[in-house]
Amino acid sequence: MHWRNSDIMIETDVLVIGAGPSGSIAAKYAALGGANVILIDKKSEIGSPKRCAEGVSKEGLKFLGIEPQPIWAVKEIEGIRLVAPDGTDVWLNDEIKLPEAGYILERKVFDKHMAMDAGRAGAEIKIKTLAKSLKKEGDHYIVSCESMGKEFDIKTKILIGADGPESHIGRWAGLKTGTKPKDMESGVQFEMCNVKMKNHSVLEFYFGSVAPGGYVWIFPKGEDIANVGLGIIQTETDKTAYEYLVDFVESCPATKDAKIVELNVGGDPVGGLVKDLSSDNILIVGDAAGQVHPLTGGGIINGMTCGMFAGEVAAKSIKNGDYSQKQLSEYDKRCKYLLEDKMNKYLKVRDYLASLSDDELNSIAATFQDVEFEEISAVELVKKLVKISPKALLKLGKLF
Repeated sequence: MHWRNSDIMIETDVLVIGAGPSGSIAAKYAALGGANVILIDKKSEIGSPKRCAEGVSKEGLKFLGIEPQPIWAVKEIEGIRLVAPDGTDVWLNDEIKLPEAGYILERKVFDKHMAMDAGRAGAEIKIKTLAKSLKKEGDHYIVSCESMGKEFDIKTKILIGADGPESHIGRWAGLKTGTKPKDMESGVQFEMCNVKMKNHSVLEFYFGSVAPGGYVWIFPKGEDIANVGLGIIQTETDKTAYEYLVDFVESCPATKDAKIVELNVGGDPVGGLVKDLSSDNILIVGDAAGQVHPLTGGGIINGMTCGMFAGEVAAKSIKNGDYSQKQLSEYDKRCKYLLEDKMNKYLKVRDYLASLSDDELNSIAATFQDVEFEEISAVELVKKLVKISPKALLKLGKLF
């Protein structure tokens, strides 16, 4: 890591690197707790490009005290359609309780909304500002930054790394944040128009060899607009995620006549929480910390909830004048209490589903036709799967 000294030094209590939803909410709660906060992001437009299927649960937003606004909650979801390789489908509609369904976001608007929330709470925001290196000096970090050709340093008592799945910040600070290849989904997504879904208010998921180790999704954003994407585990196949998506789009009745207006690519760390979420003077949040659901690949609500915890713990540490790992480990405890047990279970479910052949998936979908669901949730689906499949009972029966 290259280091150089700048003549310009800015001082703050808390520096948050990365203005995605997790970083912005961390900055907001740190500022609300009385800390001086700077939030930086390397992009010139917060939220763009998006790297996300854009789904969030209603319960998650409610827990965070965020009121949905039509400008960014662009589509309310009323159900789910699960599609097996042979086309057999399982419909879970709004007659069933929907804890894990909710809204499709417009991330380019939502991310800015969250950053604005941080700004209104008192955080200073610096866009197009790249963190180039960092070093520990005594009881603080100095982060070397560049913005619009100008170089400067930020001296901070607490650093919050919210810099996404390829996180440098945690690694630079000596935290083990790397993701194994088998736990990093390779994701690619088209935003498309002229999509002909059977119901434009449900989320569609396609399983099997269309996306080895993952699944394909069609998430509606309007009457004929949808995010169409997939995640695969690259170690399972020689084909690229992009090639799989092109093949799917060309063969699926809903998308074969659709038009692409945006392409997004990125990694999705689905291996569970990283071992250490904090050390002296530093916390990591969001994708950088592996706060992503191993089964669904969704990370917005988990990351934001942990971001809220990070902001609260950072503010408390500033008030106490203690930025040690012992003080900051309250953050690890809260995140692990919320997520660790659940994630460990779903890692096993993910591996089990990845082991199923197309024929086995078709058989499960056929049996599911006669199953009554009480709610739409990953737990409910796995419980029903265990009831109908001897293989699932053997592999997963003790978990749920």
